[in-house]
Amino acid sequence: MAGRNDLAELLDEQAAYYRAAAAEYDEHGLPFSGGDELSEALDAFRPTGSVLELACGPGTWTGRLLRHATDVTAVDASAEMLGIASARVGRQRVRFVQADVFGWRPDRRYDVVFFGFWLSHVPSERFASFWSLVADCLKPDGRVFFVDDGYRTVEELIEGEDSPVIQRRLNDGTSYRIVKVPYQPEDLEQRLERLGWHIKVHPTSGPFYWGAGNRARPPQP
Repeated sequence: MAGRNDLAELLDEQAAYYRAAAAEYDEHGLPFSGGDELSEALDAFRPTGSVLELACGPGTWTGRLLRHATDVTAVDASAEMLGIASARVGRQRVRFVQADVFGWRPDRRYDVVFFGFWLSHVPSERFASFWSLVADCLKPDGRVFFVDDGYRTVEELIEGEDSPVIQRRLNDGTSYRIVKVPYQPEDLEQRLERLGWHIKVHPTSGPFYWGAGNRARPPQP
């Protein structure tokens, strides 16, 4: 990517896209198999205790987290998304926080940190700092679970296949640039390992993948 100012501008545009797309977000889901595998994997993981959901969007995953969690703190930059999420799942056992994930800091630690279809929207320049935030949000034995995809259409690749910047359009044709990093599960595992995480990333039968794990424990003396 380009310089710091260009990256900030791109992230502002990405945030604007998700604010504008809130009302039609569910209409843009990928029409591929593998989605049920993500839900099954999350239920098998059992996100118990206090759970932090980063970039919760319209609450698509929040209700499923509540099946296992004692309580959920759901963070998103978009008031529009949070309004939909609140209407969808209610506020019982859920605390909604409007904040930009890239600048937000936790006021407590959690048993589980979850993010759904968010990691691919984190630019490479912010990858390490994002995972540092995740570490700061977790209790010593805390766990992480995430789901995502690496799917990008030819029409979206406005800067070429090698660029993480793509273009998304709303139903009215308005276009926005956003980040979409097409991670491969094995490469993502290795990158996380270099940052001190022990996370296994699993592909599904479709373009989706899910990851689960925790901070790697230092060797005993």
